[in-house]
Parts: sequence; structure tokens; C-alpha cells
Amino acid sequence: MFQIGVHHFQSTNCPHYLCFSVVKQKLFTLDFQFDEHGVMRAPAANGAVSPSAVTRWSQVTHAPLTDYTGKAPPLHAYPVFPYDDAINNRFAIWQGDISTLEVDAITNTSDETLTECNAVSERIMSAAGPDLKEEIITRAHECRTGEVVVTGGYALHCRHLIHTVSPKYLAKYHTAAESSLHNCYKNVLYKVGELGARSLALCVVNTPRRNFPPDVAAHVALRTIRRYLEQNSAPHLVILTSSCGAELAPFIALAALYFPRSTREAEAARWVVREAGGAGGEPLHPERRIRIIHNPHSHTTLTDDDTLCDDELAAEAAAAFARACSPDTQRLLPAPNTPQPHARRRILDSEQYERLLRRARTEDLSEISGIGCLYQSGVDRLGRPVVVFIGKWFPIADIDLDKALLYLIKLLDPLVRGDYVIAYFHTLASSANHPPFSWLKEVYTVLPYKYKKNLKAFYIVHPTFWTKMMTWWFTTFMAPAIKAKVHNLPGVEYLYSVMQPHQLDVPAFVTEYDMTINGIHYFQPDSNNT
Repeated sequence: MFQIGVHHFQSTNCPHYLCFSVVKQKLFTLDFQFDEHGVMRAPAANGAVSPSAVTRWSQVTHAPLTDYTGKAPPLHAYPVFPYDDAINNRFAIWQGDISTLEVDAITNTSDETLTECNAVSERIMSAAGPDLKEEIITRAHECRTGEVVVTGGYALHCRHLIHTVSPKYLAKYHTAAESSLHNCYKNVLYKVGELGARSLALCVVNTPRRNFPPDVAAHVALRTIRRYLEQNSAPHLVILTSSCGAELAPFIALAALYFPRSTREAEAARWVVREAGGAGGEPLHPERRIRIIHNPHSHTTLTDDDTLCDDELAAEAAAAFARACSPDTQRLLPAPNTPQPHARRRILDSEQYERLLRRARTEDLSEISGIGCLYQSGVDRLGRPVVVFIGKWFPIADIDLDKALLYLIKLLDPLVRGDYVIAYFHTLASSANHPPFSWLKEVYTVLPYKYKKNLKAFYIVHPTFWTKMMTWWFTTFMAPAIKAKVHNLPGVEYLYSVMQPHQLDVPAFVTEYDMTINGIHYFQPDSNNT
């Protein structure tokens, strides 16, 4: 017996959106499903949506066409994106929760540390469970804008989770933003092909905080997907999805231009499609093509192949021309391949850090690690690793400070690729535990920018008057970049507003001392405000 269900998605943005699902069911005993290729699959888990339940673009009702014939000349002599029913059967637009789709790969849009909180990533992180967040933190995953990183799907209904980072949109640099967004979609699609995935749930990569104009982002995405499907056989299905009808509205309105469902739609698109893009769907901006002719005195007509349209080469040529024309300009512009003083300093600092990192990975640092004064203790309420430093256990006179620096680098280097916090316990520490300012300055200078940038909080527990004064002096005159991140806490319990008690592992003498000065009535934070 077969049951045919019709689901009508009530949305003001897409009232015509009908989804027909066919579920093959054997009476009384076994339930089973077949995917779009006739391959038997296990039944979908509770709440999961099978790809067979998603309406293909070829099945969506055609919108009324506007006849431009005789009103204006077409922008193209022939359809740029011809009608292809096979491609339309491999593409779908679906409104719903992306984390419920039972596909081989799901896309997540995030920031460089993969920890951004947006509507898509929050759904995915929640559905995937804590293991996904643990992998991101422990392996210190990071992703550049326009690139992708792959993790496991964990509790999601997929094998692979592909993370990407959308660029921010600024009108002044719109061409760079559009090209970077194209790279997001292109790299996701090619990564899916490399993984051998047959179905992909593709989120709307540009989140509202990226400020992309919705129509511009939709053109970039649809054009990139269409060109990829034309040139590649995998994946067999790409589902562009969002839980927000307003977010999908531009995609639904523009999809017919890139995925025409009839020859009439393809012909009508000749008057509407303004940019055909490159071979891979990348944006083309003719106004940015600076033509450099090898022989400007030649009267021979040259084709595009006889000219160079390289922005970097054009910039170098313009700089060289300016230096040659004006002695003043020549003095102002740097000579080619001559790094500036701050650049040389940055290179030297980077080389020094790399040498120290290699030493930290190869030398025996058990002398420092055995003291137990520096270690990671769980994560805070935002999933950021917490590094604990016990001041009393740091005997300045009895340890090699060079090895202490190496151990600090060895411990923190894999953590500082993302956000992290430090909790320093000054409990019962004395002058014998105070490191010299010269060493602190060396540490601050040697550690690269990512250590300061990704440090989100530095908590000092049980500070003394001396500690507060020295901290103020150091952060004011030597480390101003972290001054606003330093917080003095009178007791251990105040850390519970930023991390769960079971995530904090401190020596017994710390809590015993804390109870003697603060009593046993611990501060209870408001969980709604954390």
C-alpha cells in the first residue's frame, strides 16, 4: 500500500510552494523508503526530512511571464542559461529547518573561528550536539573568508558538515565582496564533489549581519550553482534552504532566470539577465579590466588574448609609472620588494615565534609541566577554552623562565586560533611568585597578535592591592590592547557567571581560602544574563 501526502507550506512569500512526498510502506511490519534514484534507504529518523520529500525546481509551478518582445531589445542574442530539465531536477528551494534534512552534506555559515551565533549556525550546533563544538574547540578549526572547513555531522542527519565564511558587504568594495561570496558557494560545491556526497543542503551563506543586498546575493548564489551543475555530475541534488520565507523570496523570484523550466522562460530571461558571469559563474566587472598593451605605438588591432587584464600587474605598472614621472612621488613610494620598517619588524617577530614554537614542540618541558601551575580547565558558557594559572605554584627562583615561556607557547598555540579566556588565581601568592616585568614584557612582545586578539577575558581571582596596581601599570603602559579585558574578581564563585562549576578545576587550597574570606554562600548567577 502506498500513501501520498501533500504538504502546503503556509508562507506569504511563496504561496505556490507545494511539496509532494511519496512514501512506500509495507503493511503491518516494515517501513522503508526509496531515494530519488530508487535506492532503498533506512527510514528517516523522527523529525528528519528525506530528499524525496523535497519538491524539485522542475516541479514548481511556473510564474506568469512578461512579454518584452517589441518593447526593448534583448540584452543577449541567445539564452545565457538554456532550459535543461535534468539540471532542474537536481536543484530545489525548500523552506524549513536545515538541520532536519537527511542528506549527505549540510552547509553551515559562520565566522573565521566557526563559533558565530546566527540563525543557521545555532540550529546546526544545537542539533549536532556537544561533540561538534568540542571538535571545533579542541582541534582549533579556523576558516578564512570564502574558504571551507569540513567536520563530521555528529547528531545531524548527515555525514559531513561543511563550514564557510561569508564576506562583509561594503558598497565601496562590492566587487571584492561578490567575488568572495561566489567563492563560498563554489568551494562548498567542489568540496561536496570531492567527498562523493550525493545530496547537499545549502544554506543562504550571507547572513543579515554581512549587509549583502538580498538580490545581489541571490544572483551570485544561483549563477554559481547553475554553472557548477552544468559542469559536474555530483552532487545529484542541491537543496537551497532557509527557515525564513523572506530570506528565500529573492531566490524564488530569480531562480527562473538561471533555471528556466521551459524554453519560453529561457527566452524571456534574455531581457532580464544582465550579467552572465564567467565560466564558473564568477562575477565579471568590465570596468575593472585595466588593459595594458605591450606596444602602445602599434596600430594593429588586438584581441583580448593580446592584452593583459591583471589587476596586480596594472597596480605595479601604475606605481612604476608614478615613480618614473615624479621624483617626489619616487621618494614617497616604497621601492619594489622593499618591506617597510613595521613589516620587517613583523617578519622578525614571526620568525622568532616560529623558532620558539619549534623548540616548544621538541624540548623536554616536564620540569615546567610537572609543577601544574598552568593548564586548561574546561570551557566557559560560550564554549571558549579556559586556561588556569595558579600563582602560588609558580616559583620564580626555582624554574627556568625560558622553558616557562616555551611551555606557555606549547599549551596556548593550539587554543589561541579561536577565542579563549584566562583565569589567574593569585590566592596566597607571595613576592617569590611574582615574575619580573622584563620577562612579562618579553612574553607580551614575543606572542603574536592572535594571542591578544582572541583573548576575550583575563580574570584575576583574589587580587591584592599590589596585584591591582601592577596590573593597571602593565596594561596601561605595556599592554594596552588587553586592558579592557582584565577583570578583578574577589572570589571563585564569581567565575560561575561565565562558566559552569564542573568546568572549573582548581586546587583545594583555593576554595578553602575562598570560603574563609567570602563564606560558604556562593554567588548564584542569573543564567538568563550569561
